[in-house]
Amino acid sequence: MNINELIAIVRSKLDAKIEIQDIKIEDKSFLHKSHKGHQEGKFHLKLTIKSNILKKLNKIESTKKIYTALDLELKEHIHSIQILLN
Repeated sequence: MNINELIAIVRSKLDAKIEIQDIKIEDKSFLHKSHKGHQEGKFHLKLTIKSNILKKLNKIESTKKIYTALDLELKEHIHSIQILLN
């Protein structure tokens, strides 16, 4: 899977499972290429999400909702994910 396919899937799954007003997904894999634990084909993503629903939840609950929606992608294609809620 390439990064553009992964971003499209992440956006689609989050939109389907969580009421989101806006989402920005950035590939930050280039920052980790030289790290010892880097795995080819696994990506580092930064999500900036504006969601009134997630904003009402505490950090653990909102993160759980996101991780549940992206379960397969986190297991197979995402090495690291950074989540910022607006």
